[in-house]
Amino acid sequence: MYEIWLAMNIVYEIALGIWPLLALLLVVWLAMLVAARGRLGARQAGRALLLGGLVTVALFFSVPALTQSSFANMGYWVDWANLLAIALGLGALAAVFSLPLFGLVARRR
Repeated sequence: MYEIWLAMNIVYEIALGIWPLLALLLVVWLAMLVAARGRLGARQAGRALLLGGLVTVALFFSVPALTQSSFANMGYWVDWANLLAIALGLGALAAVFSLPLFGLVARRR
């Protein structure tokens, strides 16, 4: 349990250091949603979920190499949980940001 608490604290401290960037990304995302309103539908949502899933799978297999590690070094369940959380979090971020983009390039209904 300590390892999970430590990982959550590390993420929180990193977010504190870059909060202006996170706030800017939130504003950009909200602006894209407002611009794409009326064009969002099930097709765009499906495409965004597919892209998010592909990003998740790609990151699950590439993050260990990107961090100069490997699957052989992951011998503890917390390592696997962190890898899965990183992949799922960034995959969800890709889906959330791609949804309004797919809406913006779609034709009006």
